[in-house]
Amino acid sequence: MKIIRIVTVLTLVFLSFALKAQKFGKTPEDSINCITNISLYGEFYKQANYKDAFKPWREVFTKCPMASENTFIRGAVILKYIIDNEKDIKLKEKYIDTLLLVWDKRTEYFGKEGMNLGKKAIDLLTYRPKEKEQIYLMFKKAIEIAGNYSEPIVMYNYMLSTIEYVKIGKADSSLILDNYDFVSDLIDKNMANDVKNKDEYDKVLQNIEVIIEPYTSCQELINIYNKKFKLTPNDVSLLKKITKILDKKKCTDDPLFFKATENLYKLEPTPETAYLMGKMSYAKKQYSKAAEYLNDAVGKMTENNDKANIYLLLADIYSNLGQYTTARSNALKALEVKPNDGMPYIIIGDMYAQSAKSCGDNELTEKVAFWAAVDKYNQAKRVDPNNTKVVEIANSRIAAYSRAFPSDDNIFFYGLKKGETYRVGCWINETTIVR
Repeated sequence: MKIIRIVTVLTLVFLSFALKAQKFGKTPEDSINCITNISLYGEFYKQANYKDAFKPWREVFTKCPMASENTFIRGAVILKYIIDNEKDIKLKEKYIDTLLLVWDKRTEYFGKEGMNLGKKAIDLLTYRPKEKEQIYLMFKKAIEIAGNYSEPIVMYNYMLSTIEYVKIGKADSSLILDNYDFVSDLIDKNMANDVKNKDEYDKVLQNIEVIIEPYTSCQELINIYNKKFKLTPNDVSLLKKITKILDKKKCTDDPLFFKATENLYKLEPTPETAYLMGKMSYAKKQYSKAAEYLNDAVGKMTENNDKANIYLLLADIYSNLGQYTTARSNALKALEVKPNDGMPYIIIGDMYAQSAKSCGDNELTEKVAFWAAVDKYNQAKRVDPNNTKVVEIANSRIAAYSRAFPSDDNIFFYGLKKGETYRVGCWINETTIVR
């Protein structure tokens, strides 16, 4: 009775307005009827009484759909309740049809096609999971339209539907890789631009990588892309895809990566392809050649993360070439770009340790470089304490090189005292502490 009284009052309040404006419906009578049903289903909805809300909601949905976008938002909730509680199979299917129609009509009257298609695809997957082809095509269209505005749950289900689409024989497994490439790019952009929801996107990406794992082993990737490469070895789009996915999945040791990288660099010599060529040459231990490519790439790179990685790689390359001063310079440049990375300090520490004997001429000076090396390993841990790899390497090196410190007798013999400062000479030229 309370609901009836509320509806009666609201109807009287809006009656004169409705008669003049005829806002909800083609006639004044339609307007009165719509206002009454909007109020009625709204009250039931607030009480979560979706069963009684259904009939007045249906009147609004049918007679005055443009009255409010809430008609569609709330309608989806009401219909899902009705569907989940309907025992009659034929009637249930009709309600599902209505639910799917809700998303089409919402787009028709209020736009947001990509978002609504994504929600429609999720409902189709929920209530008609056997329609695998239609589900996949709907998610595909939703993602293509919404782009960066695609919801994380839609991205995840798009990849699930891609796998099912491949399983029913509608495409080969390369489609999974293609769609993963597309979706991971969208997620990367969203993680960079939407800091507030970064963790949610990161979690979705991790979940996607779990479900596609069987299709992204190095062997699987090589098998798929080798065939494509042989057919069109100069297709720039394909070459970019091959080099990107193999690099991302750390499958760079295979000859396919080398061939694709070389072809891509010849066809499109960009900083990115120069970077790939440098990594490829590094993997082959062609250090001088690798340095040429990487020095060409680093000055033109715009992404700080890429710059830091290149400087770090150059530091390791020059270290292998025995050019320690140049190596240290590049390690320090990496730190300028990425100051919380411990690996540059590890590389510098390693070079100090490797130079110890050659930088001295007696029992003391041949070992003092180990003090400076351990300083760097400790610094690596300080700036990058949450990086397990860095901490493990640093601790291992500290344990090993601490045993190579000058003995107490040598320290005393050369007139030094523990705890005082000491300048390590040679190319190192660092101040450290006697211990």
